[in-house]
Amino acid sequence: MRAVISRVTEASVTVDGAVVGALPRAGLLVLLGVSIDDDETDVSTMVRKIAELRILRGRSGDDDDGAVQDAAGSVGKVDVGAVEVGAVEVGAVEAGAPVLVVSQFTLMGSTAKGRRPSWSRAAPGEQAEAAVDAVVRGLRERGLEVATGEFGAMMQVSSVNDGPFTVLVDTSASRVS
Repeated sequence: MRAVISRVTEASVTVDGAVVGALPRAGLLVLLGVSIDDDETDVSTMVRKIAELRILRGRSGDDDDGAVQDAAGSVGKVDVGAVEVGAVEVGAVEAGAPVLVVSQFTLMGSTAKGRRPSWSRAAPGEQAEAAVDAVVRGLRERGLEVATGEFGAMMQVSSVNDGPFTVLVDTSASRVS
């Protein structure tokens, strides 16, 4: 399972001219691809990564006055959404950030041979839809507000990347071959 996770100030997905999913405020845009080899372990790993990756600006370990302590022991103040260098980074659950999940089978494409991508490692529709639904359900069970695209539809995804800050998560990287 692969995900491209972007910290965004806004994001939405449109199908046939109608918005089907949007973030109500800054959060994460997740483009999610499912492989034919993905199972429940991949789903739980992906849910944990999306929910806990410390890529959002916010407060962490602070008391009521907003003072925070970084790894070096320095104390300072961090405002949610601040653009300060060295701002404490928190995960989506800790920040209370919304997540927009958009299924994208093209993430499983291989460009190893020739000029045309191969989709042979992408999960078939029914398997992929079930896995995407399981990830969305897992994120909601962690208390996250989750919007989605429309599985299998031709979608237009709009976003404003914050940073830019984008990471790739591949659950197969943790498997032993």
